[in-house]
Amino acid sequence: MVDTAREVVLGRILAALADRPPSADIPRDYERTLPPGTDVLELFVERVSDYRATVHRTTARGLPDAIAAVVTARGASRIAIPAGLPDAWLASDQAKWVTDDPPLGYRALDGLDGVITGCAVAIAETGTIVLDAGPDQGRRAISLLPDLHVCVVMAGQVVGTVPEALERLDPTRPQTWISGPSATSDIELQRVEGVHGPRTLDVVLVDA
Repeated sequence: MVDTAREVVLGRILAALADRPPSADIPRDYERTLPPGTDVLELFVERVSDYRATVHRTTARGLPDAIAAVVTARGASRIAIPAGLPDAWLASDQAKWVTDDPPLGYRALDGLDGVITGCAVAIAETGTIVLDAGPDQGRRAISLLPDLHVCVVMAGQVVGTVPEALERLDPTRPQTWISGPSATSDIELQRVEGVHGPRTLDVVLVDA
């Protein structure tokens, strides 16, 4: 039987690793939490804002109005939503909510004005939001193709550091780590936004 290219490559890797030294324990004595007394919510707002994202703070009761205000301010009228997004988050007459069920095609998603999702966890130290395809987040495509991403973050989902975030995440789930709007720089260091994902990120932080 002829080996496949994959088997050949993996076989060569195993052969090259045959004489590797025994694995050593990796020290984990680095700081895993922020200093006591750190206000993680304020730090999160500061770091997210540094990435040119906009943060809107509200309460659970005010969440539908906060989302509606963002959608109106951005001039968005057709918004994708995951099938598991809570109905209570949305003002019924604010926009045309397009549920991703059955899954929308890429062209359909690209033609929408934006998307609203929740998140799995948020990291204050880095201003990062992590999605893991939970019911209120949906599949990865809906948070990458529309030009506007409105992400709802609950206060209890904000942790201080990356190690704390990793403890809350399931490594077997698909994860998308978002630090501000999608952006890159060309060879002349000119910043270009919206290349690999949404051009605009609005974070709605729901205080406890």
